[in-house]
Amino acid sequence: MADFTVRKIVLQLEEIRHEGGPQVAPPPLRGAVYAICHNPFAGRYEPDLQPAMEALKPLALDLTDRLVAALGGRAGIDAYGKGALVGEAGESEHGALWHVAGGYGMRDRLGEARAIVPSAMKVGGMGATLDIPLGHLNAAYVRSRFDAITISCADGPRAGEVLFALAMARGGRVHSRMGGLEVDQVTGLDGLR
Repeated sequence: MADFTVRKIVLQLEEIRHEGGPQVAPPPLRGAVYAICHNPFAGRYEPDLQPAMEALKPLALDLTDRLVAALGGRAGIDAYGKGALVGEAGESEHGALWHVAGGYGMRDRLGEARAIVPSAMKVGGMGATLDIPLGHLNAAYVRSRFDAITISCADGPRAGEVLFALAMARGGRVHSRMGGLEVDQVTGLDGLR
C-alpha cells in the first residue's frame, strides 16, 4: 500500500462581509483544509497509480470532518471543491489520485451531493498557490456558487510531497448578482439543475 504519511494539516477559513457593497448578515463562509503528505511516487514513473487511491480515503474523511466542524457543522454548507498541489519531483497524475478519495470523503459526510466536485491540480514548488474551484453541491448551474478559494503553504509541498486539499462554502459570492439558477430553484435531481 502507498505511504502518504502526513507532515502537517492546515485549516483556512474566510468570512466575507462585503466586497465594496453593503455588509451582509450572516456573511458567507468558505474554507479549505489541506494535508501535506509524503509522495511515494516522487522521482519515479509508476505505470499503475490507481490502487493508491484507496489509501487516501481515510485522509479525505478526516479532512472533511475537520472542515465541516470548522464551518460550524453540516447545516448550510452548499458548495464544495477539491484540489492537489504536487511537489517538484512529482507529476500532475499524483495529484489526480485525489479525485476519487476527495470526492468520496465529502460525499460520504455531506450526504446528498449530486453535482460534480470541481477540481484543480498542478505541480509547483514550496509556496505555490492553488485556486480550488467551488460549485453547488446539487446543481452545477447555480452561478452564485461559482467561486474559488486560494491556498498556499510557505514550506510545502517539498519536492517529495503532495498537498491534498478540500474546500467548502456556506453561501455564495457575497454580492452575487449574475442571475441564472437560484438556490431556491434547485431540484437536485441530475446534478445540473
